[in-house]
Amino acid sequence: MPAIRYSVITPSRGDRPAALAHAIDSVFAAADNAALPHEQIEVLVGFDGVKGRRVHTSSSIRYYDFPADNDYGNAIRNGLLKASKGTKVLFLDDDNALTEQAFAVYECFTHIEMLVARIDISRAHPKPWIPVIEQGKEPFFQGNVDPLCLCLSRELVTVRCGGWRGTGYEADYLNMFRYFRRTKSIHYTEKLVGIYDAGRGLDDGALNFRQQALLS
Repeated sequence: MPAIRYSVITPSRGDRPAALAHAIDSVFAAADNAALPHEQIEVLVGFDGVKGRRVHTSSSIRYYDFPADNDYGNAIRNGLLKASKGTKVLFLDDDNALTEQAFAVYECFTHIEMLVARIDISRAHPKPWIPVIEQGKEPFFQGNVDPLCLCLSRELVTVRCGGWRGTGYEADYLNMFRYFRRTKSIHYTEKLVGIYDAGRGLDDGALNFRQQALLS
């Protein structure tokens, strides 16, 4: 079996099968665009307290039914990281998607421990993308990065930083900042690798608190 190059970490509430299928489809579409064999990618899907629907049966996908966490996927991410085998780690929630060029971008920076790439956030926020990069200003700050922006060395994440820690909504930034502080190399690119909220509305009623607020 070929070595696994990328582990895609996907926590799921279990009530968004159409969005989840869309997210997984985006991974393999991006792999095909980069001529990357599917066998070199693993998509690890962790369901939060439910036996979620297995929306794809590819051997590149592994599903895990975790005990209920109900904490923004924090414990789910850590459990999936422990099971991961790839050289690189990506974070892809079940209502997000990769762009078709994502793996082509990642493959240009395999020597970098922490790649921070642009994602489209126009479906969720007034501005079109993050990170916004301004001359003379460090781009890594709260609100300017999201886990979807990152392609990370698994050694950095799981060995030096102990996986995914903490609870609550703020855990996203605190974990990313810990990776940022401990990385040996970082690069920012304006290439677009992800679409935030790409799967919003594909499943009736399956909106998170922020998505519900946008519709109210």
